Amino acid sequence: MGWGNFLKAVAYNIDIFAGPVVTLMYPLLASIRAIETPSRLDDQQWLTYWVLYSFITLFELTFAKVLEWLPFWPYLKLVATCWLVLPMFNGAAFVYENYVRKLILNPKFDSRFNPAQKKIVNMNPSTRGVVERFIEQNGHDAFDRLVRRAEKEGRSSIITEHDYDYDEY
Repeated sequence: MGWGNFLKAVAYNIDIFAGPVVTLMYPLLASIRAIETPSRLDDQQWLTYWVLYSFITLFELTFAKVLEWLPFWPYLKLVATCWLVLPMFNGAAFVYENYVRKLILNPKFDSRFNPAQKKIVNMNPSTRGVVERFIEQNGHDAFDRLVRRAEKEGRSSIITEHDYDYDEY
């Protein structure tokens, strides 16, 4: 009977026990590890997580009175945070790639981007990492020249049927 009540109390208050570990402790350690690695992808995951966690916290502070009436809110927050944090899901990176990046960094709404930078915004993360390293080493002008040359070569290499001399084969 004693163990049953204990397990029931743990299950009922799982958000109190697991919440700080999932929302703060693990992301803190993973963020420190990400700072120490050369990869920018893990930086993106954890920077995005902290931005989303801040939004969740602001949401909770703003709507605290309403959320008090929702007994499932702590559990919903725990599940959502697990999805954002756990490496098997990488939810924060998913939210960044599919929503934040498309909404905030949309070149149509941001005139600060030059044409080459607009191309970077629309790249997948692994390609973007290679391009960002190239830009760090060679500068934006070198990347702009590279893009212009690739576009020029792409236009000039369009092959039509009359370009082939079938007699040679």
